Amino acid sequence: MEKDASFLFGGISFNRKKFARDFDRFKGKNIVDSAEKLQLIEKVLLLNCEDKTIDDSLEKVEFVENEISEMEDGTSTSVSKKRKRKEKGAVPDSVEGFSVFKSSKLKKEAASEETDQSVNELLQGKKEYYQQLERDAIFRKMHNIHVSGSNIPSPLLNFAELRSRYKCRSYLLRNLAKLGFKEPTPIQRQAIPVLLSGRECFACAPTGCGKTFAFVFPILMKLKHTSKDGVRAVILSPTRELAAQTTRECKRLARKKFYIRLMTKQLAKSGDFSKLRCDVLISTPLRLKFAIQKRKLDLSRVEFLVLDESDKLFEPGMLEQVDFVVKACTNPSILRSLFSATLPDIVEDRARTIMHDAVRVIIGRKNSASETIEQKLVYVGSEEGKLLALRQNFAESLNPPVLVFVQNKERAKELYDELKLEDIRPDVIHSDLSQIQRENAIDNFRAGKTWVLIATDVVARGMDFKGVNCVINYDFPDAAAAYIHRIGRSGRAGRSGQAITFYTEADIPFLRNIANVITSSGGEVPEWIMSLTKKKWRKHRPQRETISTQPDI
Repeated sequence: MEKDASFLFGGISFNRKKFARDFDRFKGKNIVDSAEKLQLIEKVLLLNCEDKTIDDSLEKVEFVENEISEMEDGTSTSVSKKRKRKEKGAVPDSVEGFSVFKSSKLKKEAASEETDQSVNELLQGKKEYYQQLERDAIFRKMHNIHVSGSNIPSPLLNFAELRSRYKCRSYLLRNLAKLGFKEPTPIQRQAIPVLLSGRECFACAPTGCGKTFAFVFPILMKLKHTSKDGVRAVILSPTRELAAQTTRECKRLARKKFYIRLMTKQLAKSGDFSKLRCDVLISTPLRLKFAIQKRKLDLSRVEFLVLDESDKLFEPGMLEQVDFVVKACTNPSILRSLFSATLPDIVEDRARTIMHDAVRVIIGRKNSASETIEQKLVYVGSEEGKLLALRQNFAESLNPPVLVFVQNKERAKELYDELKLEDIRPDVIHSDLSQIQRENAIDNFRAGKTWVLIATDVVARGMDFKGVNCVINYDFPDAAAAYIHRIGRSGRAGRSGQAITFYTEADIPFLRNIANVITSSGGEVPEWIMSLTKKKWRKHRPQRETISTQPDI
């Protein structure tokens, strides 16, 4: 069979219209059109195939290419002469959309320079980042701030950074100055940047260190201005007294720029929040739950939820109410924060179930008292010895104002009956009193009309009494947390204070728990107390004798 491969080239054609743009790109004034080359080659390949072999076809293609090269010689010589005249490194003219001469070396050098520059910038950024981390660590250590979490914001050096870092409005900074704030406290230095960065936070700091301001200020900064969209921030407090105090502090800082309301009994029953403007709402859990159930209040737009004295709010008596309020705040972008002077592990575990990527901030040692308080343990033997020791203390060194804590409201009444006729200006506050009576008792104590205020643990949480010089635990506290909050009513805002705790024979088994708190805050305790076995206790509330100096008949 005769070998004939001409059939391989049969039917070959080029669609000039389809590739017209590509052909036009290579047209030039002094250069033979590349499309003409292809056309000549096409004509050769499409000749009569009677005696065509692959070799013959290739020979004809070579012949055509030789003719084309001869046609280009005239133009190439002139172009080569012009090239010789050009200096080295000159960039040739390029046809639109196509570079005739590609300088790969220059491109590689430019690319390497860009890579080196980006690497240097990256290294410099990492260096600055680690230097900032080191500065933050040194600063936190200086102020006894302990944090845990990811990407924690740098602490505040001063209040001026609120403007430079977070664009704080000038009226808030002016209000700070008017209220006498000069330097942020440790909890304020770290908690404020965390909340302003949009992070959730649970914080534990000693009593009297400015926790209320640490969460109120970021809320006012974030809200920016008043709105008609309903409640945008909720602050939960365990007691009505603390809620009222928080409301006063918010209003002092906001200076009528926001609608700040306290949830009263009347407001919970008849208030219609759809018609009542409110930006920040402060309440106890029970009243807030009541208003939600009555459909008087919608919390779907709440942006900030603060649980103040969170360990008390997470106790069994309030946990269900708090959980109801938390579920009512359905805004997916809500920021939750917890603040307290004591933060037990169980509270932390519960907090993590409702919080996401939260930052943990601890000032000083966790669950410890303020170091500015001088703490004493006084043995009184029996219940009768307590009253004698109290009177002796008042006779020797009465330095009002003085807070006296007892175990329950019955004992508060009994102690008040014993002291009301003495020249120490006593008063009493407990849960059996009406709201007006309780407010009057607190106002009189703040104003200096009352020297000695007898109280239950109802005022042990968060209440800020300026200048309380002494706290006396007439009845031994039922837990270490209760002890910390009781004595924390003195020694606030850097002032010095004194705390005296009476104990009887019945209280000795639980002395070690209180002694640990005293030693952790720098106090001294007798060695025999520290040698006692630490006893696990839930609530130490023994049945105590009646407070009375009248003999039994």
